[in-house]
Parts: sequence; C-alpha cells; structure tokens
Amino acid sequence: MNAIELLVADHKRVKAILEQLSDSTERGVKKRTDLLAKLEMEITLHTQLEEEILYPAFKAAGSKEQDVMYYEAKEEHRTVDSLVLPDLQATDPGTVEFSGRVKVVKELLEHHIEEEESEMFPQAQELLGDAKLEELGTQMEAMKKAAHQKAA
Repeated sequence: MNAIELLVADHKRVKAILEQLSDSTERGVKKRTDLLAKLEMEITLHTQLEEEILYPAFKAAGSKEQDVMYYEAKEEHRTVDSLVLPDLQATDPGTVEFSGRVKVVKELLEHHIEEEESEMFPQAQELLGDAKLEELGTQMEAMKKAAHQKAA
C-alpha cells in the first residue's frame, strides 16, 4: 500500500471514531472513554507516520509552497496533540462540556484531513511519484506493526 492510501485509510478510521463520539450521549461514559482512548491511539500513530516519514519527504521534494504547507500541517498536529486532545481527555465524559469539546476536535481534524487530502496528498503524489510513495508506505506499515506489537 502506498503512503497516501495508508494515510487516507487512517483518516477514514479517525473520522468514524469521531462520528461515534459525536453521536454518543452523556450517559455513555464507558463508550466515550473507550472511543477517546482509541482516537488518541490512532491520532498519535498517524501523526508519527506523517511527521517522521511523509512530511520530510514532501518538504525535501518541494519548494517554498510545500514548506508552508509542511509547517501548517505540523502546527495543526501540535494544536490537536498538545492542546485540544489533552483538554478533551481531562474533561468528564459524562458532561455536556465533553460533547462541546468533541465537536471542536472533530471540526479541527476534519479541516486538517480535508486540506491534506485535497492539497498536500495530490502534490505529494506529483512530487514523489509512485515508487517513492510505495517505499514510504512500506516504512509506515513497519512503523505501524512495531507500534501495535509494543501496545499489545
């Protein structure tokens, strides 16, 4: 699987988790807690794959336009990883406040995913080509496998 296909599959999983979280109610504390843990695991690994494998290759192959996109994407990751997700994790899942924070996380991630899939990924495809994307995809699959073995 090439790097872009792998990342798009991750995006679909994250969006599905976010949808389930959004549809949950204050009474579903266990469900919310489980979904939040799943979301954190997916986002953490996905961010690592992008920042350690795809983004550096994209930045190296590009010009100033790709540099700007690279730094914007990294900043969006930082916002979710360092600010928004920790706030959500610190919020009681049995509250309406949790619902509001889920909505914000969902909007931020959907915006980020949309930008990657409509702007960055097509440019990465053009700049890097099929062979390089296959090579990056193989690296990503190895990193994912190692992370899942470590978590097990």
